[in-house]
Amino acid sequence: MTAQGIEEAPDAGTYRQLRFRRPPGACELLLVRHGESAPARDDEPFPLVDGHGDPPLDPVGREQAKRVADRLAHEPIAAIYVSNLRRTAETAAPLATRLGLEPRLEPDLREVYLGEWEGGSFRKHVAEGHPVALRMYAEQRWDVIPGAEPGDAFAARVRGAIGRIAAAHPDETVVVVCHGGVIGQALAEASGARPFAFTGSDNAAVSHLVVTDDRWVIRRYNDTAHLGLAFTTAPEPLT
Repeated sequence: MTAQGIEEAPDAGTYRQLRFRRPPGACELLLVRHGESAPARDDEPFPLVDGHGDPPLDPVGREQAKRVADRLAHEPIAAIYVSNLRRTAETAAPLATRLGLEPRLEPDLREVYLGEWEGGSFRKHVAEGHPVALRMYAEQRWDVIPGAEPGDAFAARVRGAIGRIAAAHPDETVVVVCHGGVIGQALAEASGARPFAFTGSDNAAVSHLVVTDDRWVIRRYNDTAHLGLAFTTAPEPLT
């Protein structure tokens, strides 16, 4: 050991355990699920953007966004990406201000389209145990919902968005503020897991994906150390 507590170079013939190193040319994506959004109400459907429900952040979500900024402000972040739904832009805002970065729009990061269950109906039907919701979970398919986005189409646009972002930032780290379904699809793609294996991360949780030309590597999932138990004991369903 040196005076600073750092080990000297090992002697010849000794081998330390390997540590992960970002492969040359790879991009590290810190996937942040948006903060908690406003509750759905029977008498007040969410406004729609291109057919997608577009609620603002709840006050709880705004606090979560500040905690995300506290957590990531000291990381070597080259860019911040958001979807075209305002809950992602509102979540990214405190971090963008701290870093002096203008968030970049990637429309294909938007949440899976829920067809007839957009505008807040999805939350109601899931909470009430609607038979179609139960079938959705059993079959791990969004498109059992009438009019919802087909699984192959959703997977293709998430794959395309992640690929474009990574290609624009070789050897850099970027923050991608997006949605629970998008994060779940990206990590299922990386791991070869079933479609819903990673769906349902906590609001404002951080997942970590390393993207190379030939593979995607999951380094972290649903990291909520910056939030505390008060924000993670009752996560909002999926979107």
